[in-house]
Amino acid sequence: MKSHSFFTSKLFLLFILSFAFFTQQPAQKKELTFEQVFKFSPPRLTQRVSSISQWYDSEHYLLEKKPEGSETVSLLKINAATGEESILIDYNFWQEQLPEGFQLSGAIDKTSDYNVFLFTKENDLYSLNIKNEVFKRLTNDGGEKKNPALSPNGKFTAYTYENNLYAVDIENEKVTQHTFDGSDLVYNGYQSWIYYEEIFGRKSKYKAFWFSPDDSKLAFIRFDDHPVPEFILVRADGVHGEVERTRYPKPGDSNPDVKLGIIDLSDNSLNWIDDNSAEDKYIAFPIFTPDNKKLTYQVINRGQDKLEIISYSLADGLKSIIYKETQPSWVEFHEDVYFMKNGDGFLITTDFSGWKHIYHFGFDGKLKKQITSGEFTVFSIDYVDEENGKLFFSADKDESTEKQLFSINMNGKNFHKITSKSGSHSCSVSTEGKYILDRHSSITQPTVHSVLNSDGKIIREIANSRSAEMDNYELGKTELFRIETEDGYKLPAKWILPADFDETKKYPVVLSVYGGPDSRNVSNSFPFWLSGYFLAQNDIIYLEFDNRGSGHFGKKVTSQMHRNLGKWEIEDLKYVVRWLRSKQFINADKIGIEGGSYGGYYTCMALTAASDYVQYGVAEYSVTDWLLYDNVYTERYMDTPEENPEGYKAGSALTYADNYKGGLLITHGTMDDNVHMQNTIQLVDKLTDLDKDFELMLYPNSRHGVGFPKFFHASREKVQFWFRNLLGRDF
Repeated sequence: MKSHSFFTSKLFLLFILSFAFFTQQPAQKKELTFEQVFKFSPPRLTQRVSSISQWYDSEHYLLEKKPEGSETVSLLKINAATGEESILIDYNFWQEQLPEGFQLSGAIDKTSDYNVFLFTKENDLYSLNIKNEVFKRLTNDGGEKKNPALSPNGKFTAYTYENNLYAVDIENEKVTQHTFDGSDLVYNGYQSWIYYEEIFGRKSKYKAFWFSPDDSKLAFIRFDDHPVPEFILVRADGVHGEVERTRYPKPGDSNPDVKLGIIDLSDNSLNWIDDNSAEDKYIAFPIFTPDNKKLTYQVINRGQDKLEIISYSLADGLKSIIYKETQPSWVEFHEDVYFMKNGDGFLITTDFSGWKHIYHFGFDGKLKKQITSGEFTVFSIDYVDEENGKLFFSADKDESTEKQLFSINMNGKNFHKITSKSGSHSCSVSTEGKYILDRHSSITQPTVHSVLNSDGKIIREIANSRSAEMDNYELGKTELFRIETEDGYKLPAKWILPADFDETKKYPVVLSVYGGPDSRNVSNSFPFWLSGYFLAQNDIIYLEFDNRGSGHFGKKVTSQMHRNLGKWEIEDLKYVVRWLRSKQFINADKIGIEGGSYGGYYTCMALTAASDYVQYGVAEYSVTDWLLYDNVYTERYMDTPEENPEGYKAGSALTYADNYKGGLLITHGTMDDNVHMQNTIQLVDKLTDLDKDFELMLYPNSRHGVGFPKFFHASREKVQFWFRNLLGRDF
């Protein structure tokens, strides 16, 4: 009886201890799935946060969202300090006033004061003036209108139709055609492809017209592509296929003829003020001064080593050069010139000193003051408080992998760092510089939106993109560090190690690269893609690094790439691989590299010119020979083939094809109109002539970057490639 009781007690105690043990064990952490990472399937580890529209005044910002209890988005005015919300524009009310098929949130453009909204329906334009409560139909022809946009005060809208420029006087409901020579190869107010891709950028959406601040003038550029050689893309659809003819200038080719004109909207007169017929040059970035008295624009010579900013007087037509810049390597257009509202000249950021800094020039072309200086890069001027002689700017001072907000007086004194958290900050400053909207992330923290005061103190957190779901995952460990080259450059690097990293094991590595001039890849920020974490959880170390020319060391070092694309990228890759091989936990026989576009070029060069260092690569939509890419980008860094034949030869992956040892997956979209599939075809032709093994995946009808839904297939092919070659198993 006694022993039985003792035995029962022991069983009960064992049960209690076992229960306690199992209940106290942490929950098993989840692993990322392919669908989560590459198909954006739930559960999501980060969540989208609202995009703030703009500052309303020094105290309030604007946000489009659903007010509490409403099913309809409205425009809210939010007190920056308290978060108190009030409806500025009740979209629900206007939804009831608008005709069927229109909604305020669907407007294609609106004035900055949110008084005038522009809509499109069945290729015709409509406007709503909220202040006057007037809704109008502006056009009635059903033709496709490219880039319809409102003037700053909402008096006009302009657009390109059949490659001619039109403007609509909204109050008088009058449509005026301003050009008449538009054709398949002549575009008015609409960019030639080379300007869209390499000068104005994709964010421009080909738009090439600009209103003056008072709505009285309309500047535009006319492009004539007749001199530009034709390149043919072939779509393999149907029985006979389709041909797409494009105008694409390769290095040394002729560029489009360009003319800059101004239309006076009061009498519809047109005045041409500059063209590139007298000399081979690029004309871009017309900007009206705040007082509506001048139009400024920029000119760069064909060699891209001389830049001028020209001021054109709207009163008498006189022109003057207000800024000149010459560099031994290359110059670039200035997109962020700030013209002082008080008429005291302009601010410009330029890197001619070797580092990009802020300068104050007068309209007489004379330097008033270099405002910032030092061995760091200024990214942007974020706000100018003219009344108090103070400006706010973003820079990488102290750490080139970070972006922080600073302020300084116009006289160059009182330099002050505002943001304090380590990481990358994207800031919007309120009028008078009273408050700052800060978007911040780091390698361990997804984006957080906060309101700061002018000293950088956090007033309140608006939103955090980190979801609670992230706590359920054991993500790999991310570290930022530097790899020093033998000639003294400390290259920025960031890797993701497996969560259960063990230094006694041997891990394969995937190097992720881009590598183009002044194109940083490594930053103290949270990644948009979780692909690196996916590889790390499968025991592959994922390493990003930037070469010396990527911008971390200023223009004085980036310019080493001049006439030498491919040279320093490969030398720095070798340094990185030698550093990896020195680590006992790296499998030196399993080092791969991946990249797209310039990163694809880097990958092709790695597997050919550095084939003793890297065994495997995935090259996506790659440049393989600079003779095959566009002239504006290529000549900026390489000059023309006639001027630099040896540089072109040394920078071509085809030159080193006989060194290739295998292990390359090449992918390309067949309708890539940026980096032509011709690049891949010529490399494939060379490799097959040499009887070399490689893998090839073409994506029919895909453009540059292989869009959705083929992106999913491309991602799966890449993951399978890494599993098969680095892990010895199928995914």
